Amino acid sequence: MVAFTLSLVVSVVLLAVIVGYMQRRPVDAYLSWGEAMFASMFVFFVLFWVYGVVPHQWLVWADNELNWRSDKLFVGPSGILEAQEQGGQFPFTITYVVIRDVIAVSIYGVALVLNVALFSMWQNRGKRKISKTSKMDVSTFGRPLIRQDAEVVREGVQT
Repeated sequence: MVAFTLSLVVSVVLLAVIVGYMQRRPVDAYLSWGEAMFASMFVFFVLFWVYGVVPHQWLVWADNELNWRSDKLFVGPSGILEAQEQGGQFPFTITYVVIRDVIAVSIYGVALVLNVALFSMWQNRGKRKISKTSKMDVSTFGRPLIRQDAEVVREGVQT
């Protein structure tokens, strides 16, 4: 249990590091070769940890300390999931190994959702949210129109 809990804590810390760095890093900042190599190594380690270590620690904990084996039947509270073979009402037999594997697949599912969410947050970190209450004139192409009386300064020349 300690190893599984520690693997979850390390996962949360690693993801918090990514979110914290994402909020501080400017979108248009120059990325050096060394920074890119370190970032790729860090992301690889996070993916290895979340997709490899955490499910492994869950499976080891369920197999060893919880003793969830294929010969141990899951009957649920008050025997509501007891199989018909054992005299219950449930149409099929559920073992603890099945529950162990469903939880492992759930860990992978949560990791995949977080993976996609973090990649999306990283890609959209520089985009401003436009308020729906602010009315802005748009052209027929959907681009915002610039006021005609505003001074436009480009490349040091006022027009």
